[in-house]
Amino acid sequence: MNQLKTLALLSLLSGLLVGLGYWIIGGPTGIVIGLAMAALGNLSSWYFSDKIALAAYQAQPVSRAQAPELYALVERLSQAAEIPMPAVYLVPSPAANAFATGRDPSHAAVAVTEGIVNLLSPEELEGVIAHELSHILNRDTLTQAVAATIAGAISSLAYMAQWASYGMAYNRDENRGPNPIGLLLAVIVAPLAATLIQMTISRTREFEADAGSARLTQNPRALASALQKLEASARQRPIQGNPAYEPLLIINAFAREGMASLFATHPSTEARIEKLLALAAEMATAGQRQRVDR
Repeated sequence: MNQLKTLALLSLLSGLLVGLGYWIIGGPTGIVIGLAMAALGNLSSWYFSDKIALAAYQAQPVSRAQAPELYALVERLSQAAEIPMPAVYLVPSPAANAFATGRDPSHAAVAVTEGIVNLLSPEELEGVIAHELSHILNRDTLTQAVAATIAGAISSLAYMAQWASYGMAYNRDENRGPNPIGLLLAVIVAPLAATLIQMTISRTREFEADAGSARLTQNPRALASALQKLEASARQRPIQGNPAYEPLLIINAFAREGMASLFATHPSTEARIEKLLALAAEMATAGQRQRVDR
């Protein structure tokens, strides 16, 4: 269901881009220019995402000798998920958080903060690592890059439309120039809608990674417990870093409530815990049925 929802949201973003280009800019030229500009910047960021994100949080690589328990945990779960062993990084921060990055499973990294290692139990940390490996397995970095590219193209078209509005005064006598209502949509409404859709895609991927962690560990309650601790910790001690990379984190760096939650990169922790507990109940029921059948 989450995969279909992501596909539908990406299609909606694409439709918004195409409609905006044809209606406001006039023809496919504006679409091509805006998309090319956004693709160049976003795809470059995606290709070098691991280096950029790791540098943003000052993550340091660790070996098996330096962090044997953490390294062994990532190695075991990677084998269970049937993906290459990602590089392991430690973020020198007392804040409790984690993230995965990399352009594909063969060029991936998992980073955890010192705070999260000290805060969580072994079972809870296993759930968090499994969540991050699910992001790698699902190629969510690619999904986010595509969403960012399309949203960036929409913003580029809006910028072009704003410049076009400056020439409206010169064309009024000839009854030419962009439609004022269309310009309003281009400059304000379309980029806002694109951002909302992009954030919705991000939240959808978080739900899918939570479910992936539950399947991988067969212990959704451990991740639910971890999220509860991480939410409380984030309110007291948010991680410091570039806000642009907040979608990578397992939990929002800052709590958002009310209208601000529309622009949150993650679902509410309460909603995530509710889904995980429901999944735990389903697994328990399935286990009971299997024992009865035997």
